[in-house]
Amino acid sequence: MIKGVLFDMDGVLVDSEPFICKAATMMFSEIGLKVSPDDFRPFVGTGENRYIGGVAEKYGVVVDIEKVKARTYQIYETIIRGKLKPLPGAFDFIVLCRNRGFKIAIATSADTVKMEANLKEIGMPATSFHATITGLEVENKKPFPDIYIKAAEKIRLKPEECLVVEDAVSGIEAAKSAGCRSLAVTSSFDKSSLSAADWICESLNDVPEEALNW
Repeated sequence: MIKGVLFDMDGVLVDSEPFICKAATMMFSEIGLKVSPDDFRPFVGTGENRYIGGVAEKYGVVVDIEKVKARTYQIYETIIRGKLKPLPGAFDFIVLCRNRGFKIAIATSADTVKMEANLKEIGMPATSFHATITGLEVENKKPFPDIYIKAAEKIRLKPEECLVVEDAVSGIEAAKSAGCRSLAVTSSFDKSSLSAADWICESLNDVPEEALNW
């Protein structure tokens, strides 16, 4: 029986992908490397270390990941001001989950600084959730199951009692490996790419009732 809902953040609660892509592109430009948005696509949902590091590896560039990530976040926090918006249905769906008595948590591969910046910008305080967990708290990022196993532990539930809400292929894989059921939102990938999910919807405004009633 479903008792908890574990939310990915980027692409589920906020439409941050264009902004982090732009910030990372600008950062790479500062160090003399021209990259394109398509270069980042294979690394969506895997956390910024891999998101940035994977592109650097593609071009054979050695970077100090902590330094370039910090610079990317500096740019990111500047360019999202007044522009970052919650995705459709995000607020209402969180209220719905809480009203049904579900425990809810954010489980994002992003670093804490990005999570806090996103939530602040869209006016969704971390206290809206019973727990939050970021990529800094697990060694193995998505598609490994660690973050969802730990998120379930934080809200004192078993993974099999939790629904994971994801937008990325790596996140769905992580959810399934953890033993959770999964709901995919097609904000970042198309339906066919997310076919491994238990349920699929276009936005949190049209979540199938079955996803919350099992």
